[in-house]
Amino acid sequence: MSDEQQADKKAQQEEVNDQASDSTVNESTDNENNSSDDNDKAVVNELTTLDKEELIARIEQAQAKADENWDVALRTKAEMENVRRRTDKDIANARKFGIEKMINEILPVKDSMEMGLNAAVDLDIEDEAVHKIREGMDLTLKMMLDALTKIGISEIAPEEGDAFNADFHQAMSMQEIPGKESNTIVAVMQKGYLLNERLIRPAMVMVAK
Repeated sequence: MSDEQQADKKAQQEEVNDQASDSTVNESTDNENNSSDDNDKAVVNELTTLDKEELIARIEQAQAKADENWDVALRTKAEMENVRRRTDKDIANARKFGIEKMINEILPVKDSMEMGLNAAVDLDIEDEAVHKIREGMDLTLKMMLDALTKIGISEIAPEEGDAFNADFHQAMSMQEIPGKESNTIVAVMQKGYLLNERLIRPAMVMVAK
């Protein structure tokens, strides 16, 4: 047998196989459709044998089941929406307040630098070297404050005579001081701070009573 004849025979065999495969698929599909039709007919035949009351009862049962499934679907949708909102809120809070722990570690360093600078200023030493040190500390503090401001940090810096606000101030002591109005600040021991408008450290103050 020549190569050309072998090729023709192979092509004919493949065509026969394809036709057999299509026939099998079609037969399977027809069987499924017939099975579905048979089931539908069985249901219809069953319903036609029911009297009016039984048919109404069946309809009511089907309606009750549909209502139950609809209620489950609505509650599932509502729960998924709540989960999405909580997740979005958690992500937003993580972005806004995730650095809070780090900031609380930095603030004491800033406090110490401010105390050191104030002490250097109070000494009022007229020395060029001391003057340069004060300038350097002051510049460093300004740079630190600028950096903190950029990431959402703002100071709570009450002054003497300001009204005490429990939302932002922590009273370290209360004293009766002649000439001072009650519930006003008479001294500030430590500044407070906000992170994106949320209190992370109250200002520590002394209050007149």
